[in-house]
Amino acid sequence: MATNRNILQPQLPKLNGKNYYHWSIQMKVLYESQDLWSIVENGINEPAIPTALTTQQTIDLNESRKKDKKALFFIYQAVDEVIFERISTSSSSKEAWDLLHRTYRGEDKVKVVRLQTLRCEFDNLHMKDSETIEEFYNRVILLLNQLRLNGETIDDRRVVEKILRSLTRKFEYVVVAIEESKDLSSFSLENLLGTLQSHELRMRQFDFSHSENAFKIHSTTQWNPNTKENNYPGQKDEQSETYSKGKGRAKSFSQIQCNYCQKFGHTFKVCRKRIVDENRNSSLMLQE
Repeated sequence: MATNRNILQPQLPKLNGKNYYHWSIQMKVLYESQDLWSIVENGINEPAIPTALTTQQTIDLNESRKKDKKALFFIYQAVDEVIFERISTSSSSKEAWDLLHRTYRGEDKVKVVRLQTLRCEFDNLHMKDSETIEEFYNRVILLLNQLRLNGETIDDRRVVEKILRSLTRKFEYVVVAIEESKDLSSFSLENLLGTLQSHELRMRQFDFSHSENAFKIHSTTQWNPNTKENNYPGQKDEQSETYSKGKGRAKSFSQIQCNYCQKFGHTFKVCRKRIVDENRNSSLMLQE
C-alpha cells in the first residue's frame, strides 16, 4: 500500500518567478495525467439554484469541487513562499492559475514586446564555431518553442531554411547538396538533424586522419644525428640555405606520400581523389 501512495504523489516543479515557461508546461502535463486540467482551464459551473439539482448532479458537482481543491493544492505546493502570498486568497484553481498567467506571461502589450525580442533573436541566430550540431539545434528548438508559446506561427520549412543559413562554413557544401536534392517543404527537422550529424561525424573522422598523417610527416623530418641533412635549431649551413631558396624543395616535396590515395607528391589536405570521394559519398547519403 505504501508503494501505491508513493506513485500517487508526483514530484511538483517549483515556480520561483523566473521559470514560468517551463513550470507551466510541467504543471499542465501533471494536471492532464490527474484528469484535472479541464477544471483548472475552465473552472466549475456552479448552479444558480443549488437546491434544484438532482441527486446525480449533486454528486457530480461535489466531485468537481473536490478535483478543484486538489488542483489548487497542487498549485500551492508548486510555488515558493513569496508567490504563494499572491495566490493564497484564490478560491479556485482557475483563479490561481489565471493570476499566475497574467503575472508572469503579461498582458497583450507585454506579449507584443516579448515577441519582437524573440523574433530578433531568431533572425540573428547563428551557429558558433565551437558548437556541435546538436548544441546549435537545441538552441534553435528552445527559441522556437518560446515563439510558438507566445502565439507566433512558424512552420518547419522556415526553421529548416533558417538552420541551413546559420551553419558555419565547414557545412557549406552539404547545405548546397541538401538544397539541391531535398524538398524543403517536406524535409523534417529530425531528418535535417540526422543528416547534419552524419556529416559532422565524417568531418571528425577526416580531421583525425589528417592530424595523424601530419604527425607522421613531421616525425620523418626530425633531426637525425647520424646525417648531415638536418641541423640543430638556429644552425645554418650551405645546404639549408640552398633549400630555403627553393632549389631542394621539389625533390623533398616529391617524397611526401598521401595518406589517402598512397600516391607521392601531395598531402591528404589537397588530395583530389579524397575530395571527389567525399563529395560523392555525401551526395549518396542525402539521396537515401
